[in-house]
Amino acid sequence: MDPRWERLGDLLVTYSTKVQKGERVMIAMIEPETFPLAQAVYRAVIKAGGFPQVQFLSETLRHSLLRYGNTEQIHWVPEIEAAGMEWADVYIGLRGAHNLYELQDIPADVLAANQKAMGTISALRWEKTRWCLIRVPNESFAQAAQTDGETILDMFFDACFLDWEKEVAAWNAWAEVLNRGREVRITGEKTDLRFSVEGRRWVPFGGINNMPDGEIATAPVNGTEDGHIYFEFPGVLGGRLVRDISLTWEKGRLVRAESSTEQDFLRSVLAGDEGAKALGEFAIGTNPQVTRFCNDILIDEKIGGTVHIALGRAYPECGGTNRSSIHWDIIKDTRKTGTVYLDGRPILDKGTILL
Repeated sequence: MDPRWERLGDLLVTYSTKVQKGERVMIAMIEPETFPLAQAVYRAVIKAGGFPQVQFLSETLRHSLLRYGNTEQIHWVPEIEAAGMEWADVYIGLRGAHNLYELQDIPADVLAANQKAMGTISALRWEKTRWCLIRVPNESFAQAAQTDGETILDMFFDACFLDWEKEVAAWNAWAEVLNRGREVRITGEKTDLRFSVEGRRWVPFGGINNMPDGEIATAPVNGTEDGHIYFEFPGVLGGRLVRDISLTWEKGRLVRAESSTEQDFLRSVLAGDEGAKALGEFAIGTNPQVTRFCNDILIDEKIGGTVHIALGRAYPECGGTNRSSIHWDIIKDTRKTGTVYLDGRPILDKGTILL
């Protein structure tokens, strides 16, 4: 086994989740290729004195549910998974990549309904456990990133093995500046969007909830969104690639949502609940080792010099109040064109952070 898996397993247990003696740890092994990391995490939990439990999940299994299931099954929130969030002190999700087109034959309304059910599990994870999610590269991931497996694996490990204490110290200093701001404005290609962040907190994410990590996030004040934003990268959710998303708010109300693909799916997601139409997060990517767009939210939102917004559920630690069954991050590439202002002062310009 590549020794980097052992190193990463130790990092997830001793740094990210800080497993203590006697704690119960749910390890979600998603796709077979995640087994080397599952083995490393399991071993690290045992060494820490914890009680690990492994569950296996797969997008291929989900495809069977969505293709052959009835309405009740599609809307089903798995009781065992929900109970697992109640049981566990710590949740570590090893999310192996999968064929992005695995669910392409599933009707948009069916997929959106099941995505909402899965969102209930995610909300329980947020509320009940200390958690960390990891996207584990494999051949499907390399293909989605349009590169070879060795290149993407090297980028992944380099991005995981930052000097986290040093990076977080710098990001905390940036957050202190950001916390004094009241209004964010994003400009760029087909974009001019404003919203208030007054009274909200900017929080650096440095390897605790995601690995690799690297972003500074806040929660917009809902009802203040005004303007439009266009996303050069596709939005990825539930195995769908939603390209050329364009969103427009007027005085806090989402009045237009368009895309060049998967328009029905986009509208179904937004219709899932009222909170899905509001901004739950705005963040700046800060990981210098994540440089390639991979068509994967967990990795792409960390690309240094980009920004992303999330529709739906807000981070309570940022002071956010928006509630929703979804939290859909969509990345905007600001590295070539685009500026982010805080109270009229540029804080990000063409990929360079000016803090």
